[in-house]
Amino acid sequence: MENKATAPSPAVSAKRKKTGPRPFKELWRRIRKPLAKSRFVKQALATLMAGAIRLIDRTNPRVEGSDDLQVAIDQHSPAIAALWHGQHILGPAINPRKHKIVALFSRSADAELNALVAEKLGFDTVRGSGGRKGERDIRKGGAKALIALKKTIDRGCNVAMIADIPHGTPREAGLGIVTLARISGRPIVPVAIATSRRKVLERTWDKTTINLPFGRSAVILGEPIFVAADADADVMEEKRREVTDSLNEATRKAYALVDDR
Repeated sequence: MENKATAPSPAVSAKRKKTGPRPFKELWRRIRKPLAKSRFVKQALATLMAGAIRLIDRTNPRVEGSDDLQVAIDQHSPAIAALWHGQHILGPAINPRKHKIVALFSRSADAELNALVAEKLGFDTVRGSGGRKGERDIRKGGAKALIALKKTIDRGCNVAMIADIPHGTPREAGLGIVTLARISGRPIVPVAIATSRRKVLERTWDKTTINLPFGRSAVILGEPIFVAADADADVMEEKRREVTDSLNEATRKAYALVDDR
């Protein structure tokens, strides 16, 4: 199973440094910015990635013990689905067909491609940062993003949000998702997805997991977490920790299900 990436030893790293220029790497550095600005290229890549995600989901049947998303949707809608960075790639694919959901993506260039992929898989998207509070978050569109998501929930539509903060502490929920639960009055539902065949990118800040086809998968949901409208700073911090613990536990259970076979 390809679930670990082994870091090179210092000796190996030293050898690599002596190999001289890498023409393909240098070429990529020169062309990646023009490619990133090309709408045609981005659409083509998003189409390919969406197709790959569909294939991976279809070739990884759910194992016994997985939770039923449709049951949760019927019980808790409208709700806020919470996922971790790096563990969310199959998120758009597991959404039941014909069920509308709106997802939050940051305004970064990297997130733009992810948003396009999600749209091709049936999601609607909102761009902005929902992790932090304060002036920096406002500049990044955080306040507007949360307001847009609240309006979406008010219309009866579920939303999806990455709980941890980009390039912050991985697997540690930010206050943004807790704030959305407080102002909307709707619950946060932790969602964890795992596949038995996967590749972990160990050098990425969030240990991004690339799900691979032809294995088995598990989906685990945490208990819904409500945040009172009058929650003060202490309660907000308590709920933030609760989201962190619940989502980490759901993730642990999902991996245990696909690996213990």
